Amino acid sequence: MSVAGLKKQFYKASQLVSEKVGGAEGTKLDDDFKEMEKKVDVTSKAVAEVLARTIEYLQPNPASRAKLTMLNTVSKIRGQVKNPGYPQSEGLLGECMIRHGKELGGESNFGDALLDAGESMKRLAEVKDSLDIEVKQNFIDPLQNLCDKDLKEIQHHLKKLEGRRLDFDYKKKRQGRIPDEELRQAMEKFEESKEVAETSMHNLLETDIEQVSQLSALVDAQLDYHRQAVQILDELADKLKRRMREGSSRPRREYKPKPREAFELGEPEQPNGGFPCATAPKVTGSSSFRSSDKPIRTPSRSMRSMAEGAALLGGSGEQGWGAASAPPAAGQVEARTLRPPPAPLDQPSCKALYDFEPENDGELGFREGDIITLTNQIDENWYEGLLHGQSGFFPLSYVEVLVPLPQ
Repeated sequence: MSVAGLKKQFYKASQLVSEKVGGAEGTKLDDDFKEMEKKVDVTSKAVAEVLARTIEYLQPNPASRAKLTMLNTVSKIRGQVKNPGYPQSEGLLGECMIRHGKELGGESNFGDALLDAGESMKRLAEVKDSLDIEVKQNFIDPLQNLCDKDLKEIQHHLKKLEGRRLDFDYKKKRQGRIPDEELRQAMEKFEESKEVAETSMHNLLETDIEQVSQLSALVDAQLDYHRQAVQILDELADKLKRRMREGSSRPRREYKPKPREAFELGEPEQPNGGFPCATAPKVTGSSSFRSSDKPIRTPSRSMRSMAEGAALLGGSGEQGWGAASAPPAAGQVEARTLRPPPAPLDQPSCKALYDFEPENDGELGFREGDIITLTNQIDENWYEGLLHGQSGFFPLSYVEVLVPLPQ
């Protein structure tokens, strides 16, 4: 910054301190300018809040919105053109109905009705997606452009005007000690900034009919959505009523219980008065188990650890059993496989606490206990990692970080 620029900044700061602390009065702007500035400020706040509420109206689930934003960010980083859409609640309900309708089968009236309702819910989700796209193009994007361009430009002019006012007031109070030419230039710059800011605010307020047309586009999109939704629901209601009539006209099948098998009570042979135990069925030669085979006994955890410790020290399995008790009979020692020790954690990694099934492209699925190599942190809730040669992202709440990523 040049010396003249530093001096101007010093003038502005001195004048601001004298007004805030010393109570000095600066140049007053006319009432029309102040009224116009107030209307612009109200318009700016209204547009920002309406934008936020419209997005909440179209996408009411905050968790899904956050996940969608994260997925869109990852898609941009990876250069992917197609981004996943918002999971509409009608679509999720429709998938649930269709899944259970198929499980119930075609012989179930309720199952067929669930299939009809599920297809209608999926059609409603498609119509809702069309509403999202239309509202975004004709309402959200124009208002966002108004915030990013026109209102931002007005704020820039007002800020510049305030700086030039402070510079002019500082020099005006020191008239006589400051050259008249410098004072005249400061006054001209102040008047010029005031005129530019006033013009930009006037143009915004006089063209607010554009915002009315954008609001009309929002209402038209909602009307179109509700018309299609009513048509889909009317068709569904007719199908369900027809199924009710058909089901009511069908003769009901009577329930015929199966005859009970005769059960003869014999003399009790048990000392406690209970019934004798049924004899074990005879095992034929085609059975998977032979009568001479014996079940393999599973040693307790303490015995298993002693046996494994003996094996790791170079002893045989029988020596490990002998350290705790007498060696078991032949054929009763369980065949044990020692799990190899995990590899040393010399790189950023985490351990899966739960199973995670991927639902979107780019997500990394894993099972409880898997060790995942960390490669990147997307945000405070999502990581990107590598498992079995596959890369993807996953939620932090499903894992325990063993070795964190370097800061």
